[in-house]
Amino acid sequence: MGALVDGVDDANDDSGAHEDGDAVGGSRAGGGGGPRQHAAGGPPGMDEADTLVLDPVSGSDRSGTGTAVAVHRAGRAEGGAALRRQRRAVLRHRAGSAAALVLLAVGYLLQVLGIASPHASLVVAGALLGLLTDVLLPYGAQPVARELRRAQFTPPVRQLLRDALLLGGLGGLGVLHPAGAGALLPGAVLLCWLLHFSCQAVAAAVRDRRRLPVVTRNIDTSALRLSPAPPALFAQRATVRLTAVAALTTAGMSASAASGDPVWASVPAWGCCAGLLAGTAHLARRLLPGRRVAGEEEALAWLDGWLAEYRPTVAMYFSGGTTSAYQANMWLSTLAELQGRPLIVLRERFMVQKIDATDVPIVCIPKVSHLMHLEHSTLKVLLHPANSGKTSQALRIPTLKHAFINHGESDKLSSCNPYAKAYDQVWVAGEAARERYQLAEVGVDDRDVVEVGRPQLTPIRHADERAAGGGDGRLTVLYAPTWEGFTDDPGNTSVLTAGENIVRALLADPKVRLLYKPHPMTGSIDPRAGAADRRIRALVLRAGAGQGGAQPDPEAVAALEEATRALEELTRGDLRQHADEVERMLRQQAPEPGRARATAEALRRWEEAYWAARPAGLHQVVDGPRPGLFSCFNEADVLVSDVSSVVSDYLSSEKPYAVVNTSGMDEDGFRRAFPTVRAATVLGPDGAGVPGLLRTVRHPEEDPYAPARAALKVRLLGPAEPPSLVRFDRAVQALARKAEVRARHVREGGGPGAAQDGPDQARVEALRADDRS
Repeated sequence: MGALVDGVDDANDDSGAHEDGDAVGGSRAGGGGGPRQHAAGGPPGMDEADTLVLDPVSGSDRSGTGTAVAVHRAGRAEGGAALRRQRRAVLRHRAGSAAALVLLAVGYLLQVLGIASPHASLVVAGALLGLLTDVLLPYGAQPVARELRRAQFTPPVRQLLRDALLLGGLGGLGVLHPAGAGALLPGAVLLCWLLHFSCQAVAAAVRDRRRLPVVTRNIDTSALRLSPAPPALFAQRATVRLTAVAALTTAGMSASAASGDPVWASVPAWGCCAGLLAGTAHLARRLLPGRRVAGEEEALAWLDGWLAEYRPTVAMYFSGGTTSAYQANMWLSTLAELQGRPLIVLRERFMVQKIDATDVPIVCIPKVSHLMHLEHSTLKVLLHPANSGKTSQALRIPTLKHAFINHGESDKLSSCNPYAKAYDQVWVAGEAARERYQLAEVGVDDRDVVEVGRPQLTPIRHADERAAGGGDGRLTVLYAPTWEGFTDDPGNTSVLTAGENIVRALLADPKVRLLYKPHPMTGSIDPRAGAADRRIRALVLRAGAGQGGAQPDPEAVAALEEATRALEELTRGDLRQHADEVERMLRQQAPEPGRARATAEALRRWEEAYWAARPAGLHQVVDGPRPGLFSCFNEADVLVSDVSSVVSDYLSSEKPYAVVNTSGMDEDGFRRAFPTVRAATVLGPDGAGVPGLLRTVRHPEEDPYAPARAALKVRLLGPAEPPSLVRFDRAVQALARKAEVRARHVREGGGPGAAQDGPDQARVEALRADDRS
């Protein structure tokens, strides 16, 4: 049977493009731990950048050069070993691809020979060899599978050919007698195929019928007649289902070929027909009028009713790719503390599950024309943490005011994107960002820039709350580089040209504990950055594995296990593995009051237990959503990073920090160009300045930048009073009042072009956009 037809593991997910921006906010997680795309034709996890070897560091008179040169010599030796491993991986990959093609061809050849000169062993061996190769093909030879697909020699075609040859072999062996079970066997196999296609068609219809125009979380959706997802084996996992059918029918026909008895083939074939028929009928019941979920018009009417009942006042609007959820997650705590009734508006279906735990209602509205339903609600203000192609669609709604709040600020040009002039206001942390927009001359009027601080930085502890070096005198260094961005600017990230040198220099100091936390989007644009990240991870993990030392306190480990259970109890939700978005909406309705606050407290306790349970001084890669970036800030004595919002946020602690200069500028020019560097130690690509940085942290009296850090903190993040959250909330209320004034003006027919640019025109433009998409 056509066992290897691609299944639909999550038919309701949409894809999305990566967002721009270099900032990483409080979560800075998600997406970094998964496999990265490999170069075409290369083995998984390997690309052209894996062959990159950094040039040796030339000698200089700078302090610490001896350490850097020694570290680099070790790096060259490791690079040679890495190249040899990569060559072996390439050879294994090519050998596996060639072997897969040969095995497929041999399988078909054996089946043909078994027909030409009837022989049971040839018939059986060819069929089993072909099926086994096809099952393993996606795991060991993905490029071959892709090329076969491009040639239209798809898995179902290959299996159908095997079935035909297998039946031909059985005919040549005399198994298919004109009378009895043998005569009906070809019909049973054909019926299996017909039922397979029928099941696929019904499953597609069910998935389409369960695809609502709006996806929600934290909202009571009982009026939409939601129901659990149909059995995944028939509705989603076509690959698994058909592989099982193929295995059963092939095994049965092989047994008939060996024994000459057609019953061995008939029983599994008819049994598979019965199973497919039952599964298809069960799916078809979901299409009956009484079992359907709400239709599009009914769901949109429900949305209008819910908006009228909830009466939202301010919303965060977000659209992004699979790794960009951190840009929205960093604002959840701030949004929840605002006056009024907050809302989260998303545009990609998959993003609903990527938003962290929150009590704020979440509405995902994928279509532009459906998004226009917001214009009839009480919503006045949309907050935008990121620019995206779909931002312009929300800007069409004439009843709303829009503020760009960004997802972090840095000195890079991406923090002064010309797109910002499309918003009614641009909210920044402090005076430095205001001046940045003035100097950039991107069309943002200074009167539209509002300083609100960074409300989410509250969890970051001040330097006075933790003595450097802890109890054992070992410094904890956090290396948190940003990602490569969308441009080829060499100053975007230090991972490519400096990361390995800096890490080796830090690991060379026996009194340093290194935490490496890469940006979750590292390698998403430039494969070389992904390869460099993997090499850095390997360096850190190797160093950690060779440390030995004291084992963690058993009580601390037990406390971490308990904290993990408590956190998972609050965050895991009641979701099955193959739940579709309708079932997730059913399970994730209005939460119990205070759930988000309890989750935040459980996360804080988990992070404390996590650090307490780590072996003292252990080097480690900090990846994934936990522990978050701010927790790493609190654990660190000093930060090493790039020109990014990580530096601005870390400054709230007033701890020492270093910025890596990979821009090609000299140090004075680098400090003039990037204000966030003015209170930092500047490190070159060779890592030679690392010993000096560590010395100033160990001896605060030698730290020349402490007064500058305090002053720069105010310029970047604004004053301590009134608190940032208060300023942010006041800005929301002020912008909402402006939205009300404009709405009243439009209702009264005032202003030129009010009729042409009103809600009706926005809806017409939205419908046209949907037609084009």
